[in-house]
Amino acid sequence: MTANIKIIFEDKNIIIVEKPQGIPTQSDKTNDESLFQTINNNTNNEIFLIHRLDRPVGGIMIFAKNRKSCDFLSKQIQNKTLKKTYLAVVCGISKEEATLIDYIIKNERLNISKIVNKNNRGAKKAELSYKLIQTVNTPEYGFLSLLKIGLKTGRHHQIRVQLSNSGFPIWGDTKYNPDFGRKGKHKINFVKIALFSNSIQFINPTTNKAEQYIITPPNTFPFNLFAKDL
Repeated sequence: MTANIKIIFEDKNIIIVEKPQGIPTQSDKTNDESLFQTINNNTNNEIFLIHRLDRPVGGIMIFAKNRKSCDFLSKQIQNKTLKKTYLAVVCGISKEEATLIDYIIKNERLNISKIVNKNNRGAKKAELSYKLIQTVNTPEYGFLSLLKIGLKTGRHHQIRVQLSNSGFPIWGDTKYNPDFGRKGKHKINFVKIALFSNSIQFINPTTNKAEQYIITPPNTFPFNLFAKDL
């Protein structure tokens, strides 16, 4: 494995790694080397993709090392027994907790999603819940809130578009936070979106027992504004 990819756990059936921000999960039109390619090229097993993270998003990911384990884990995603949580720093003072239910359509050409009426053709239900961990006040960005997020569905850019639609866009999100867009007030050449997949819970195909793995986001702004014990 390359030095850039941190292995969190590995056995004969699965490998769990920390995806760096800015690397695509799988090949895209840029032809940049993907996380999937990197892992596949540095192991003796054929690797199977189970789930995805947006290119700008970092965090924990699990890959299968054989078809049987791939099917085993994929079924857990379908029946919602494989669970992931995320940490996000959003702009504003959020509610203590909330459940967001929206309907989303993906624009393939622009690679964005938008909230639409549930009766729109092609609309898909998107649901997530979040809890507020901490809010801080900053000189440049005003109030920032750290949220812990659990997904009930897995739609394209779901967390990003739903939080933005609810009035709490993610810090550094150049697609769904207007303050960080091309015409936004924060003229920063390059920022990393403050969204991180921090935990995964599933039944291990090797042991057939429930396991959970938790990692912390990078110690960089704006995550480093908040308590270390996340």
